[in-house]
Amino acid sequence: MKTIRVWDLPTRLFHWLLVVTVSGALISVKLGGTWMVWHERLGLATVALLSFRLAWGLVGSTYARFQQFVRGPRTVLAYMRGQWRGVGHNPVGALSVVAMLGLLGFQAVTGLFATDAIAFNGPLYRAVSSSWNDTITSWHKRTEWYIYALIALHIVMVFFYTLVKKDNLIKPMITGQKTVTDKTLVGRKGGGLPALVIALAIAAFALWAANGGLLAPPPPPAPDLGW
Repeated sequence: MKTIRVWDLPTRLFHWLLVVTVSGALISVKLGGTWMVWHERLGLATVALLSFRLAWGLVGSTYARFQQFVRGPRTVLAYMRGQWRGVGHNPVGALSVVAMLGLLGFQAVTGLFATDAIAFNGPLYRAVSSSWNDTITSWHKRTEWYIYALIALHIVMVFFYTLVKKDNLIKPMITGQKTVTDKTLVGRKGGGLPALVIALAIAAFALWAANGGLLAPPPPPAPDLGW
């Protein structure tokens, strides 16, 4: 038995901050009214977090990189047959990660163009026509139910692995460390300060663009001639 470092601090912070922003966005949209202001803020925060994770999946430490855990069907089959050995996201768990990032990304981006046709418009509402606003809004509303299903499946599988298969997935995402029996497994490497600066810069740019930074300012209101 030995303990190795698996999840770096940026990956762990991303995971738990995403839990907060997504939960808050789902709750605030149900509350409606003035809570829609927070729904937008949490949606923008989600865009920034997902952008960071996509960048960190390229330049981060070993087990955070997509090339380490996103594998083909042959590896998935080997895992299901009990022939896979490793730490980090297993090949089946990797499918869940990709699905979660993709679905939440789609939901966050469509929310930027959405409207409730009453008081709330997304920050990129002006970038497309009104017909596209309506279409994208309908996508945004429908995807919400898929998110509920995927979150439920994710929670069930985490507890299944932790309680039934005796492979605690929660503790390593808190401490960053995991105890393994295979002494050939090594801890994470890479993902230093330069990589973190790059990922944060990409997230900051994505947040700025998502909040309308690339759009031309709206025309000024017509002057009041007092007639």
